[in-house]
Amino acid sequence: MGILDNKVAVITGSTRGIGKAIAHEFVRQGARVVITSSSAVNVHEAVEEFPPDTAYGCVCDVVSTADIEKLIAEAVIRFGRIDCFINNAGISDPFKNITDSDPEVWGRVIDTNLKGTYNGCRSAIGYFLRENIPGKIINMAGSGTDPGSNTPWTSAYGSTKAAIARFTFAVAQEYKHTGISVMLLHPGLVRTGMVSADNPTPELSRQLATFNTILDIFAQPPTVAAKLAVRLASCWSDSKTGIYLSALHGRRKKWLLFTYSFRKILNRIDRRTY
Repeated sequence: MGILDNKVAVITGSTRGIGKAIAHEFVRQGARVVITSSSAVNVHEAVEEFPPDTAYGCVCDVVSTADIEKLIAEAVIRFGRIDCFINNAGISDPFKNITDSDPEVWGRVIDTNLKGTYNGCRSAIGYFLRENIPGKIINMAGSGTDPGSNTPWTSAYGSTKAAIARFTFAVAQEYKHTGISVMLLHPGLVRTGMVSADNPTPELSRQLATFNTILDIFAQPPTVAAKLAVRLASCWSDSKTGIYLSALHGRRKKWLLFTYSFRKILNRIDRRTY
């Protein structure tokens, strides 16, 4: 028996990295999941990793309102209902200062991360209201979310994460009397393709030593965030909204920093890319 038995979750951008880890943890806890990506090949390969009848794949570009509506419709046809919608799909801009950045790339990050989250929330809330389901929405925070944090050289990514936080809490207030929970999850620093140092830009090359040290200290496997996502999707958050959980909260940061030297000496730093 799992704490998400009979629940159905839609997770955007879930064919790899944090999204896929969340999907696997949800299935382990008894849920069925809808896996999405803009790539049909990635969707097919990811679904093959799950036990039969626990995962369904759907190609979806989160920037498209029509794609999101189709995603919800297909999820309902396949599993009968939706209980949780996770706006995980996201991309980052290359490590560059603003004058070297490509306006089209910068705008694509804004569209995917911020508009994608808006589209997911709008459609999921509409579905929950129509079906009178006290559904749960989990949006993804990141660097740039917490007060005092900043994201030089990835200004588009950081801007979207700050905006998603404000957006999440605003929507939580708008629907606080409906039974719908709108929540924010900070997955912490995870070694995914988004933070890979492969083919670094000139700016990243100049700061590669610092960049790698930060990863060694603070990077965690995506299972840490996945377990927090399960908590948010469970009965723990019933009748609650506007909740914020972080896999890299203050005490956790201090612990990772304190244990860094020991992990380095004992060769226990996980440098896998998820």
